Amino acid sequence: MDAHTLDKLEFGRIRALLADCAFSGLGKALAADLVPKTGYGPVVRGLEQVRQMNEAVEACELPPLGGVHDVRDLVRKAVPPSALDPEDYATIGDTLAATNPLRAWFERLPDGCPLIVELGERVGDFNVIAGQIARAIDSRGKVRDEASPKLLSIRQTIDKARQQAGVVVQRLLRSSHVVRLLQYAGSTFHNDRVVLPLRSEQRGRLPGIVHRTSDSGATLFVEPAELVELNNSVSSLRAEESKEISRILWRLAHSVHQNEADILRTLDALAEVDLIVAKLRFGRTFTATCPQINRTATVRLNEARHPLLMALARQAEEKGEPPHEVVPIDVRLGEDFDLLVITGPNTGGKTVALKTVGLLAAMAQSGLPIPAAEGSTLPVFNDVLIDVGDEQSLQQSLSTFSAHMSHLREMLLAAKPRTLVLIDELGAGTDPEEGAALGRAIAEELLSIGCRAVITTHLGVLKSMAYTVPRVENASVEFDIETLAPRYRLLIGEPGNSNALNIASRLGVPERVIQAARGHLSGRQRMLRQAIKGTVKTRRRAEVARKEAESARQEADTARREHEKELETLRNQQVDFQRWTEQIAALRPGDEVGVTRFDRTGKVVRMELHRQRAVVAVGAVELEVPIAELVPSEST
Repeated sequence: MDAHTLDKLEFGRIRALLADCAFSGLGKALAADLVPKTGYGPVVRGLEQVRQMNEAVEACELPPLGGVHDVRDLVRKAVPPSALDPEDYATIGDTLAATNPLRAWFERLPDGCPLIVELGERVGDFNVIAGQIARAIDSRGKVRDEASPKLLSIRQTIDKARQQAGVVVQRLLRSSHVVRLLQYAGSTFHNDRVVLPLRSEQRGRLPGIVHRTSDSGATLFVEPAELVELNNSVSSLRAEESKEISRILWRLAHSVHQNEADILRTLDALAEVDLIVAKLRFGRTFTATCPQINRTATVRLNEARHPLLMALARQAEEKGEPPHEVVPIDVRLGEDFDLLVITGPNTGGKTVALKTVGLLAAMAQSGLPIPAAEGSTLPVFNDVLIDVGDEQSLQQSLSTFSAHMSHLREMLLAAKPRTLVLIDELGAGTDPEEGAALGRAIAEELLSIGCRAVITTHLGVLKSMAYTVPRVENASVEFDIETLAPRYRLLIGEPGNSNALNIASRLGVPERVIQAARGHLSGRQRMLRQAIKGTVKTRRRAEVARKEAESARQEADTARREHEKELETLRNQQVDFQRWTEQIAALRPGDEVGVTRFDRTGKVVRMELHRQRAVVAVGAVELEVPIAELVPSEST
């Protein structure tokens, strides 16, 4: 799907919501770059990963991703001689240490999560490197004294020299002769050398080296002659310390660099895990499900909601504003029709329905759960093409209509049988009669290509296609004529009316004007309205029957799956029981067994299989218990 389509569907906002659900920078980066896939296998795999992660989380809770950071760039830079700071190594160490609880989490996963287990197999063991970093660098990113014996010795010597310098400074500051020369009775540092603040007019009165002057020129910072040798010693030791720290960091860089490939492979795996967890959390936030992916180019969305409208409703609720109801819609394509024409008043509901179909298709092909009910199914489209909103280009000096036509031409050239085409307000922006003729011709071209299409329009003539052209169906967004507000429910099989005359009447336009307007309607338009009115009830009954049949099919599928699950549970119980009976039959005096009644272990004294009893010694007591209460040990 090209950038234009994703932009018009506001897919970037979906990426942002998904990134908010990730725990680490690894997952956030993948979420920010998420794009729909166009291969059946990758799409099915992406959704199956989310299903399996759901099972894993229910069995083992969320994977412990705390402490994981995106340190891939740091790892790549950790090449001796390393340019990384100690803080960088501390971050790398924290991330490598965080893989320990993650590996333990992967080991606890149930059998039904092979795709998640597969990711766990790519997570390496970096205990040695993490320990090496932790011994050298503390949690604040400072090199520890104990990082090497030599560093410890150097720092201890520096501390002693500092203490000696402190003694000298305190002696000088206790001298009234010295204190009267100073701007204030205290010391400070200049490039790691202890200096005293001498008043400028006392220059030369305190023997020593002037290192700098204050901005005002009133103070000279002098290193007393008595401190020069001690400060020289500290400076020399600091140079040795820096050299030893460089050697320690070089050693860490060497360890990281030697394992760079394994570390990066692990981080890439953790990025995928974090992204899958983010998808699962996104799905739970928006009450989403993983749709079935079909090979028949069939779209069936049950109770579908636009996720961005749901996000706005949640924000309003959090602010204490009146709740915004997001009305679900049922949409289908590719079963009994391939082109859906949505008509009705310009109240926003048509465009929302059109965008919902496109956005949910893009989300599913990105491996994301979609806010739709169970039983929803989507194909893998090789492309989604959309023409919606004001496409006017100031650069090209095109009118809105010309820009639409230019874009529609490109869409017709790009459309293929497995393409989803979404066109908002087809035929608008020009003479209604010519717009209707052009709109119908475009719709017929889309049908001949064999793609799936949803079209919204104001042009009543396009409604008639559903009655004269195969594989075309009408739909409308339910409208409340009393309140002049859309109800947003999509009614398939029922063409919409613009309701312009009814709305004008409700708004107080004189009745004589309304009647005159009705008289100006062409005979063809009146006949079309009558014909449509006569078929709406029949279509509505057929649609209700279809939904009831679909609901019954889904219930049957659910019952079948539950039955298969019960059968599998029964089979497992039979296997366990068979294994237990074999172990019981193999028990001999002295064998260790568990006794469920007492939650204790004991040793078999004798087995009385004909009575279904056994005598077991629990501690110093011999007890007779039913065989059914025995739990043979694994060694048995």
